Amino acid sequence: MSESKIRGKILVGLWTAGKPMTLQAISEKVGLPSSSTMGYLLGLIKADYVSVPETHQYALTTLGKQAIGLPNVDQTLATNILQTVPYEEAFHFHDAQNMYLNVYANSLQDFVDKIQTIDLRSIQFHLPRKDFENWVRSLGDIELAKKIEIMRLSHLTGENLRNELYQAAKARIEELTQIAS
Repeated sequence: MSESKIRGKILVGLWTAGKPMTLQAISEKVGLPSSSTMGYLLGLIKADYVSVPETHQYALTTLGKQAIGLPNVDQTLATNILQTVPYEEAFHFHDAQNMYLNVYANSLQDFVDKIQTIDLRSIQFHLPRKDFENWVRSLGDIELAKKIEIMRLSHLTGENLRNELYQAAKARIEELTQIAS
């Protein structure tokens, strides 16, 4: 595997984790010995793609996100993503029979709240159809849409799916709230 692919794999691994990782965890994710992984990490730190927020913890920076093709989110975009949308633009939940459940989410926060209690069949109905990805993308959040795509491609089901979707959206709201303020 080429050096640039390995660096890309490290950056994507840090991004999908959504939190700082240890050298050991990164090494396992990329399939390299710790000593080799550390060499790549040092180069990524020097390039300002990776930071060291705590001793022995590595995290993706804004430049690192841009390096893997994610757009920069400024205060205006973060505010727009977090805003409440009209009923017509809200996410409308259906069940496995494609019947409307009379439940909708008109903001990302509302979506997170509803994901915790909505019938699991609804989540499993919408995910493979890319409904969540498309709605989140319509809000302007490319990054969360890509995380949901990864969930879809990993074929999660049941409460694991609900929990992963909830955690990803909740963490994204926290990140966007910090940017917006």
